[in-house]
Amino acid sequence: MATEPVVRLRRAALRLGTRRIWGDLTLDLGPGEFLAVIGPNGAGKTSLLRVLLGLTPLAEGTVEISGRPPRRGDPAIGYVPQQRAFEPDLPMRGRDLVALGVDGHRWGVALWDAERKRRVDAALAAASAAAYADAPVGCLSGGEQQRLRIAQAIVGDPRLLLCDEALASLDMHHQASIVRLVADLNRRRGMPVVFVTHDINPLLAYVNRVLCLAGGRCLLGAPREVLTTASLRQLYGTAVEVVHVRDQVLVLGADLGGHAAVARGGDAQ
Repeated sequence: MATEPVVRLRRAALRLGTRRIWGDLTLDLGPGEFLAVIGPNGAGKTSLLRVLLGLTPLAEGTVEISGRPPRRGDPAIGYVPQQRAFEPDLPMRGRDLVALGVDGHRWGVALWDAERKRRVDAALAAASAAAYADAPVGCLSGGEQQRLRIAQAIVGDPRLLLCDEALASLDMHHQASIVRLVADLNRRRGMPVVFVTHDINPLLAYVNRVLCLAGGRCLLGAPREVLTTASLRQLYGTAVEVVHVRDQVLVLGADLGGHAAVARGGDAQ
C-alpha cells in the first residue's frame, strides 16, 4: 500500500505584494524523508516554513499537511526556530522550556502533573538533554540550548519536524551533534524533516533531497542533481562554479546567504 505524503504542495506560489518570492513548487514529502532548503537571503526559505505552519497563505496552488490544510498551532508539527540566545539570568530551567511545547499556548500557570512530567522527561531523553534539564537555560551553551529547543519541538510526538537555521551560531562540533540528533529522530521515528540552512555541508550525509530557492524559482532534487554547475547557473541566472576540493564540493559565485553550499565528493558535479 502506498504511503500518503505528510507534506503535499501543488504548483504552490508565494508573493509579497507584487513580488514573487517563489512559485511553481510541487513537492511530496513522505515519512522518513529529510529535505534541506537552501538559497540566498530573502529567497523565501523561512516563508516556506511559515506556509507549512499555517501562518502565511499561498498566493497560488495548494498545500496540505497530513491531508488537511495547514493550521496554526498544529500539534502534528514540531518547529525549531532560529537560534536566539537567552538572557543569562532568565529564571527558567531546561525542563520548563521543553514543557512550553506541552501547554505553553494555554493561559495561566501549568502544574507539573505525572503526564506532563512523563512527556517532558521522554523528550529530554530523546534529545540527549536530560543532564541539564534542571539547569538555568541562560547558563547553557548554544548547542545545549538547541537540544532543549528540539526536545520542545518533539514533546508532542509530531509527524513533521521543521528546523529554521538550527545550526546558526554553533561551532562545527555542536553543528555535527545537532545534525546527528535530528537525523536520528528522522530515522527512528520515520518523521520527515524540512531543514532550512545556509550551509548544507553538515547535512549532506543524511538528506534525501535538496530544495534550492533563488530569484523566485525553485530547484528540487537529489543533492547530486541540484548541486551542479549547470543547474545552479540556470537557477541563479549568473556565473556559478561547483568546485571539487578533496572530498567536498564548494558552490562558488552565488549568494547563499553568506556561506558556500558544500557537497560531499561524488554528490555534485
